[in-house]
Amino acid sequence: MTMTTLFRLRTPLLALALLSAGPLLSGCSTSEATGRTFFNGGLSPAQEQKLGATEHVKIVKEFGGTYDEDPALTKYISSLGNFLAKTSETPDQKFTFTLLDSPVVNAFALPGGYVYTTRGLLALANDEAEIAGVIAHEIGHVTAKHSAERYGSTLTANILAAGVGILTGSGQAAQAVGTAGAVAVQSFSRDQEFEADLLGVRYLSRGGFDPNGMGDFLTQLQSSSRLDAEIAGNPGRADQFNIMQTHPRTADRIQRAIQQAGTKTVNNPIVGRDVYLKKIDGMLYGDDPSQGYIRGQRFSHPELKLTFTAPDGFRLINSKTQVAAVGPEDSLVIFDGAKGDVSGSLKNYLTNVWAKNVRLQDVEKITINGMEAVTGRATQINTKSGKKDYRLIAIRFSGNKVYRLTFRTDPSQTNRFSEDFRRTTYSFKKLSSAEVTKLKPYRLKIHTVRSGDTLTSLARKMPFADYKLERLLVLNGLNKNSQLARGQKIKLVTE
Repeated sequence: MTMTTLFRLRTPLLALALLSAGPLLSGCSTSEATGRTFFNGGLSPAQEQKLGATEHVKIVKEFGGTYDEDPALTKYISSLGNFLAKTSETPDQKFTFTLLDSPVVNAFALPGGYVYTTRGLLALANDEAEIAGVIAHEIGHVTAKHSAERYGSTLTANILAAGVGILTGSGQAAQAVGTAGAVAVQSFSRDQEFEADLLGVRYLSRGGFDPNGMGDFLTQLQSSSRLDAEIAGNPGRADQFNIMQTHPRTADRIQRAIQQAGTKTVNNPIVGRDVYLKKIDGMLYGDDPSQGYIRGQRFSHPELKLTFTAPDGFRLINSKTQVAAVGPEDSLVIFDGAKGDVSGSLKNYLTNVWAKNVRLQDVEKITINGMEAVTGRATQINTKSGKKDYRLIAIRFSGNKVYRLTFRTDPSQTNRFSEDFRRTTYSFKKLSSAEVTKLKPYRLKIHTVRSGDTLTSLARKMPFADYKLERLLVLNGLNKNSQLARGQKIKLVTE
């Protein structure tokens, strides 16, 4: 199974071999962009570059690879990034701009000038000024050395935690080591975010772009987040559905950054809507075939030839190693595959391998659409989120290949979700060749508005079961009162 992991990277910290404990606890660096001196764990520029290069390989792997289907698009993003980087205080610094094959809206940077955007983010942007604003902000994090600074402080905390673990004999010592990759997607401070905005506005203005594009994209992002939360049945928890968790910014703060940046007003600034839309026309939207497809509540994987349906009110999230369905009241469904080949008794695998450290109750054999399976439950399990109930199901798909379903609920909600989880369990089945053939990826199509086109008529073309109009409006930065003009370019999603 190949899916895209977003926020948790579990790779070992190879960079420890580069540095000794002494410099790590005493090293400082100064940002040429800000003139600020800070603790960075003793990373020299060469070591920042080496660390970024090491973690780059892991980042690309964990985030589903690079988007290689359209070399012209990846070249465009790289060219745009390098152009903006040349306007920075360190124009000779090497930057590497990577377009990740992930449907999730995200952007971040690593030490050494490694900047990442996802095709999910590109799909949400509406013009060149918006995407330039995102990239300029990330360049600002690099030139201000925020990633290196955060890496240094995180690494120090990890070393100290490991030292405590060693002294006390705690088993937590092995868990104390983090990674530059993990640091890349953790939250910056609000001061760091504003500093990156100031620098980003500076680079946009020097490059001739409309600096308001940065704020326009944030407005677009917030609208997308609210819609995602509404679709998932959690309208009050919009921030958990986008990068605002890791980039705590607002359009108002961008205006403050523009005012404080002290840059000259750009006459006839670059917006570049038509040129940008032409670049993303035909781009994959959502999951690609190697990741499987989410269609409403249903997940289907054409290469693995399997499908299942999540309960209503749950939001499916596709990742590299698993599919998660996040539901109300802290409920959760996880679908993944057992590691390696599972031969012998499924019951033995469930009780002695998968859940060997958990006391299972009511273990029994079941049959799911002709496939052998076994299930058991565990109650009142202590977790970081409090006590939880679990239902585990192992399914022999074919030969020694076993897939797993994990259902988690708050004990007070277990009975409430029991029937929903039973339906999800028995929705799991193999796909026939004919069913696989019918599965097609979504793509962006740039439509030129014609006479008679309306928002409602265009929304009908969207291949979604629900929220067609709302999705169209958010995708294009419009609202229900927006008026279409003949010749206007509109983004549609097609199958």
